[in-house]
Amino acid sequence: MPTPETLDLVVTRKEPVAVDVVKLTLARRDGGPLPTWEPGAHLDLHLGDDLAVVRQYSLCSQPADRTCYEVAVLREPEGRGGSAYVVDRLNVGDTVPVSLPRNHFALEPSPRYVFVAGGIGITPMLPMIEAAEAGGAEWTLLYGGRTRSSMAFADDLVARWGTKVTVQPADEHGLLDLAALLDAPSPGTVVYCCGPEPLLHAIEAACWSWPAGSLHIERFAPAPTSDSGVEDTEFEVEFAQSGVTLTVPADRSIMAVADEADIPIVYSCEEGTCGSCEVAVLLGEPDHRDSVLSAQEREASATMMICVSRARSARLVLDV
Repeated sequence: MPTPETLDLVVTRKEPVAVDVVKLTLARRDGGPLPTWEPGAHLDLHLGDDLAVVRQYSLCSQPADRTCYEVAVLREPEGRGGSAYVVDRLNVGDTVPVSLPRNHFALEPSPRYVFVAGGIGITPMLPMIEAAEAGGAEWTLLYGGRTRSSMAFADDLVARWGTKVTVQPADEHGLLDLAALLDAPSPGTVVYCCGPEPLLHAIEAACWSWPAGSLHIERFAPAPTSDSGVEDTEFEVEFAQSGVTLTVPADRSIMAVADEADIPIVYSCEEGTCGSCEVAVLLGEPDHRDSVLSAQEREASATMMICVSRARSARLVLDV
């Protein structure tokens, strides 16, 4: 399959930053500058002995520093092996193929921000906070986790930013009180949240009365499947650039059919979370099933993720 362009980077530093969490520093072996990125971006790391395991991690370093990329990885004991490989087997000096940064969680300009993080979801917030501060915006961070020792960067955040940061481990304070934090919409304020699914579900409920576009969330795993109201039926896809029209059966994805026909599709996660398979929609109505696009982007339907999304119309025309 065509895959996103990668760089061969070397692990120059590996350090524990919390229980079962390590921070990796990745750089070119020759020390040259890395491609630019903005807060909210993530990388694909190609892992394992055969490099077949591809996992996405948010950048937590500073965009202005082009000498390295930094990511923090939580070892998930019941995961699919990627995080365990990073924590247990990846060492300083190892080479890792790394994708170019992609960003579907971009920090929008605003005079005020509320940042909410759960566990390893703190990682994309670090460069966002720096950018908000540099831009003169007001901001606060509410950071939750299971225990204080499991919460990466917590002490450093409090030491640097003081009362702008509230750290609330669940074993000391219980669950985050999102209702109190977000009880009423605040004009000119946007909310950014990253963390486990229960936190994301809770913050969506807490922000139900806020104006559309106020809440921005990022998922590390696919959103729970909901009934889109569209049955998995057969439909046609015209790949405009390739000059090919294919039938997508009810039990196969657009991506699988395109890949089989040698259409030049780029993809990675195959579960609608990484954004690498995003393509432009020229005609037709997609049935969005990804965990990347915002509600506004889904309504506009200018693009779609073809690894999981399907069609509401009988035919789609894609710019591929």
